[in-house]
Amino acid sequence: MTQHIATRFRRLKRTPALRAMVQENVLTPSDLIWPMFVTDGENPRTPVPSMPGVERLSVDLIVKAAEQARDLGIPAICLFPYTDPALKTQDCQEAWNPNNLSNRATRAIKDAVPEVAIMTDVALDPYNINGHDGIVRDGVIVNDESVEALVKMALAQAEAGADILGPSDMMDGRIGAMRTALEAAGHKDTTILSYAAKYASAYYGPFRDAVGASGALTGDKKTYQMNPANADEALRLVARDLEEGADMVMVKPGQPYLDICRSVKDAFGAPTFAYQVSGEYAQIMAAGQLGWLDEEAVMMESLMAFKRAGCDGILTYFAPRVAALLNS
Repeated sequence: MTQHIATRFRRLKRTPALRAMVQENVLTPSDLIWPMFVTDGENPRTPVPSMPGVERLSVDLIVKAAEQARDLGIPAICLFPYTDPALKTQDCQEAWNPNNLSNRATRAIKDAVPEVAIMTDVALDPYNINGHDGIVRDGVIVNDESVEALVKMALAQAEAGADILGPSDMMDGRIGAMRTALEAAGHKDTTILSYAAKYASAYYGPFRDAVGASGALTGDKKTYQMNPANADEALRLVARDLEEGADMVMVKPGQPYLDICRSVKDAFGAPTFAYQVSGEYAQIMAAGQLGWLDEEAVMMESLMAFKRAGCDGILTYFAPRVAALLNS
């Protein structure tokens, strides 16, 4: 005789309709931010070998990509410049040049596709001959001088029309300094999405290839980015950045730090984002190309994990593929 089972969880798994009715988390195109790499020069489209399917694009092609984002329902893009090595210096002054590559791309996109939000990166590594996110003096990444430079960079990006500033440098005090300067300059509505919990991770390698920072970097970033062994520190950093005027916060990398995403969302209830970084992307793509994983299925599963962990949105290089799949 079959045992009577009162609670059969399989009842709600029986059909697609039933499964959809009780699904706890949903991924939509509006959850995505699409990171893009912009370049100058004669080659308007340059593949990034360590990131299959990702290319550096000239300004005119970045505008077309922004139009694609709009058509797919992706609300925001994030710009990262591939800076001419000749423009990289010790003092990083190209970072706040009103006509640098990032600012020119921002203006071009805003002119053509004003409804797409533009996020920019506030860090000195694309302009630093040493490859660091802050200014280097005698082998030391100096904090306060770096913050002064980052503030000038943030103001130039706001003047160019950036909707969201993404300070990814991890210098102490930079959020408060930027917020004060933005208010004083009349940019009261410019949003700050702080990379509040950014770890000194080995997952960033392909990104550094994409922005041309791999060969420039001297040493490592462990004196300002977070120790991967620390969790409580992440909450302290998030609390500080919110107090200093950040509107949203980010955890980076993403999937290896889902516990941090969940803790941040639970502790603060603030808009919480994660960055599915270049190494995460490259792993999925490489395994898919070798036939070891179902690339598309793992892509979708990995992004749903961010929503389950409490994230309000995800920066991902998969954004256009995912949005097209969700729309279809």
